[in-house]
Amino acid sequence: MRQPVADPYWNTNVARHQGILRAVPEGCGDALDVGCGDGLLARKLAGQAKRVTGIDKSPDMIACARESAAGHPGLAFVEGDFLTAGLPAAGYDFVCSVTTIHHMDFEAALVRMRELLRPGGTLVVVGLAREASVTEWAALTAAAPIVRITKVLRRARGPQGMPVADPQMSYGQVRAAARRLLPGMRYRRHVLRRYSLTWEKPVR
Repeated sequence: MRQPVADPYWNTNVARHQGILRAVPEGCGDALDVGCGDGLLARKLAGQAKRVTGIDKSPDMIACARESAAGHPGLAFVEGDFLTAGLPAAGYDFVCSVTTIHHMDFEAALVRMRELLRPGGTLVVVGLAREASVTEWAALTAAAPIVRITKVLRRARGPQGMPVADPQMSYGQVRAAARRLLPGMRYRRHVLRRYSLTWEKPVR
């Protein structure tokens, strides 16, 4: 069993890694990390899957990922647009994405992820959305002190050059679209201003 990869830094994205890793199917052959950034999660996935592919549009992030993964067998990184890149249909047992899907067309990205999964495979999406209801604003306000304190205590930071974008969809819109496109998916709202979607592709 390969040793777990240590976190060189912590932030509210890295905070979700353990939950993602717990969702990796037993005996996973091929895993895909969409919007892999500097490859930290992909390197962790390499401890649970035989082969891991990371894809990202940023040349700088992919260069960093490849450098950090030197000497890690079974790890490959693709520079390109996830929606159009030449990835194998039904080619992955596990697909994940962390705070990337709001950079893309949400529905097109979910459909692509669904198509790339093998029957019986698992999809986990961690994302950002905007507050649009009184309940959502109340949840944000209540969590704000916890988020600030946690970031200070954990010395939150991330890799330099990571692309950022403001989410356009609300939490309600995300949930509704995901339920339509991924029947039976599990939705969860997290304290550190994230949501997660977990879905198992039916076996035909």
